[in-house]
Amino acid sequence: MPSEPSTDPPRPPSVEVVLARLRPDADCADPAALAAVVREVVDAERRELSDARAPRDPAALAAEARSRLAAFASAGVESVINATGVIVHTNLGRAPWPASVATGAADVARDYLLLELDRTTGRRGARARVAEDHLVALTGAEDAYVTNNNAAGLALAVGLAGRGGGVVVSRGELVEIGGGVRIPEIVRRAGARLIEVGTTNRTRAADFEPPLAEGRARVVLRVHPSNFTMAGFTETPDTGTVARIAHAHGAVVVDDLGSGALLDTAAFGLTHEPMPSERLAAGADLVTFSGDKLVGGPQAGYLVGRADLIARIRRDPLARAMRPDRVTMAAVALTLGLYRAGRATSEIPVWRKISAPVEGLRERAGALAGRIGEAATVVDLRSTVGGGSLPGETLPSVGIALAGGGRSTPSGRSAARLLAALRAGTPIVVGRIEDDRVVLDLRTVAPASDDVLAAALQAALAVRP
Repeated sequence: MPSEPSTDPPRPPSVEVVLARLRPDADCADPAALAAVVREVVDAERRELSDARAPRDPAALAAEARSRLAAFASAGVESVINATGVIVHTNLGRAPWPASVATGAADVARDYLLLELDRTTGRRGARARVAEDHLVALTGAEDAYVTNNNAAGLALAVGLAGRGGGVVVSRGELVEIGGGVRIPEIVRRAGARLIEVGTTNRTRAADFEPPLAEGRARVVLRVHPSNFTMAGFTETPDTGTVARIAHAHGAVVVDDLGSGALLDTAAFGLTHEPMPSERLAAGADLVTFSGDKLVGGPQAGYLVGRADLIARIRRDPLARAMRPDRVTMAAVALTLGLYRAGRATSEIPVWRKISAPVEGLRERAGALAGRIGEAATVVDLRSTVGGGSLPGETLPSVGIALAGGGRSTPSGRSAARLLAALRAGTPIVVGRIEDDRVVLDLRTVAPASDDVLAAALQAALAVRP
């Protein structure tokens, strides 16, 4: 009699069989780690099996396990070519580091270093403060402190009001600084009490007098509206006048600049962004700002100002929780050192992109379009600084556009699909769409990336829909 067909569900190869195929060439010294990833692959194969699909063979499953092992040791994020025209792009990691900073930070990460050791006495010494010394020199502050981001620095500064102490803020400056984080919440989380004065569109220096005179506030907080603008029937108080009123009543003035700028943005055709040195000169006791936006370095928060207030912040138990690691501190010191060495505009990518001449961008765009062919057109564009700084401000730029308004791209795809293809390619290219065209702004593309950008565009355009 003919045998009955089996009704048993299909089964993948056993873990042991797949391991036998993987072990000879697996770059893994830990048998337990090897077995764990193979078990995950086999379990996933078992869940996906059906009558319509036979199990994959041991070699295929071993190849998948090998890929997973390799992925574990990767960073999990990929670098991209930013052709959006947004110089400090939050979704793309904000400011790229200067090459010398990346190299120097990597050198520090590889070995032990004199972080809190006095090389003369051999005893524990002050934590390395090269970065803080740079901040003092660049801003004219008495002292400085570095935290892991500006929100952390602001929380520590507001904490000077003490538990339940009042912090007075203009209603026009109760902003959201990104990621759903709002100034009122930072004040409350710091244990202080928020006191609002003025109105959304008009606040005067005299509005700060009552809560200060009555002793209800110990800190005056000013927040620079770096990520929005107000126009029309508006009024903002003079910084110096507010500081004089606060100091007359023994209060501390904290000035949060958000992005911060150590170079004068007006010198590059942009609106002047307040600088920490200017706010300290106008009477602020502490100024906080970011390290990874207009400063152009790693994510960090900078506090500069009075030495006695910085000393109190250093003693705050929360300060340790907000302290950067050694590699970040090294990168901060290296970045700030470029400013003191007069090399910011030549070596810090943010300032190199801001200061790039339009003529040079046009020349690069023409060469790039020539390599792509009739699919590309040189176009005039406007770039933005981004990163919550200089809202509404743009810089003239040049780039290339693919396809014409209202038409599909030369490859037969819509602009949205071509843009998606560029994001899916290697390297990843991120651009934008204007007038039904894919637009690639060269102000935010490093000149050294032009060759790989051309290859990525040619590959994306060659793929049929």
